[in-house]
Amino acid sequence: MFRSLRVRNYRLYAAGQVVSNTGTWMQRVAQDWLVLDLAHGSGTALGITTGLQFLPMLLFGLWGGVIADRYPKRRILLVTQVSMGLLALVLGVLSMTGSAQVWHVYLLAFGLGVATVVDNPARQSFVVEMVDKRDLPNAIALNSATFNGARLLGPAVAGVLIALIGTGPVFLVNAASFGAVLFSLYAMRSAELHDVAPVKRAKGQLREGLRYVRGRRDLMLVLILVGFLAMFGMNFNTTVALIAKEVFHTDASAFGLASSMLALGALSGALLAARRVARPRLRLLVAMGVVFGALEVATGLMPTYWSFLALLVPTGIAMMTITTAANATMQLGVSPEMRGRVMALYMLVFLGTNPVGAPAIGWLAEHFGARTSLVLGGLVSILAALAVGAVAARGRTGESRALARLRRPRPAGG
Repeated sequence: MFRSLRVRNYRLYAAGQVVSNTGTWMQRVAQDWLVLDLAHGSGTALGITTGLQFLPMLLFGLWGGVIADRYPKRRILLVTQVSMGLLALVLGVLSMTGSAQVWHVYLLAFGLGVATVVDNPARQSFVVEMVDKRDLPNAIALNSATFNGARLLGPAVAGVLIALIGTGPVFLVNAASFGAVLFSLYAMRSAELHDVAPVKRAKGQLREGLRYVRGRRDLMLVLILVGFLAMFGMNFNTTVALIAKEVFHTDASAFGLASSMLALGALSGALLAARRVARPRLRLLVAMGVVFGALEVATGLMPTYWSFLALLVPTGIAMMTITTAANATMQLGVSPEMRGRVMALYMLVFLGTNPVGAPAIGWLAEHFGARTSLVLGGLVSILAALAVGAVAARGRTGESRALARLRRPRPAGG
């Protein structure tokens, strides 16, 4: 299950990610709570904040992949991690001095999104430079496990800190946590990295990446499924916060607990994937998409806070099984020189759809109730999974018929 950790460089990287991701999840909870406080509980304001954080991915995400293919990825990550730390520091100072306004949070969330545009494809495609291709699915799953382990710890710690001393110190803790990633990148042994030669600067590299993916039917179906699930089904930053506050009337610590329960399921799903996922198939993604959607609908209908918490765990397991398998499918099936651009497109679909989905989900919650937003997201996820499964099955049937025609013996004679 942990075979990738035998590699020293990856072990350093994973340790740094645990610290940094914990700080990042602490900030996400604090940011959501700060916006709800400044905007007097507005679901629309919360959705706008989330949307602005992911808007740069929608606008510029593909260019991040071009940068990842052109330049050394470790150097890119050093720059992006420093930038993210500085943004967290500014938000912490504004919050602690009582100067923070909603538009400040909007602006800094957008800035964080700009840094993420460059960081995500470089970080995703850097994994294969630390481990060999055989261990790549395991490393991807362990990345998800460290991310969700931090997601489990971070919100719980943030909820307690917000209740005791406010949101400002949480942002400062996150700013300091980026030091762990910077140290891990600096301490790596360059000779042990499987460097991919940077692609030389040339015209049309962005279009080249798009043509490459468009010509791969298997990759296109994964992107379509992930896009619908991410846009409508995985807006938990918005929906969990609103249900915790507006439906069950809980405080910041209870909201943190709800986020942690979702993360507990996601962590369990990532560890299961690390053990079992080798070369995932599309049918697994389709099946888990249906399961995920059904669990999300059931979660939104839970009558009590504790039953709501209980359903978040299997929902998180299904969500992480899908995302880990989709990520591994994209990375294992592409040429090394295209990996940055392909992963940028994947992250564009996975994260860049939030500027559309998050405000829409927030608006639905504000006008029709927080439960409606969660139930509708689950229903859309089910329909999307079934549609992709039907298209894939039709394609397999067509291929089988074509092969049968080729193998059919031709009649003798002229």
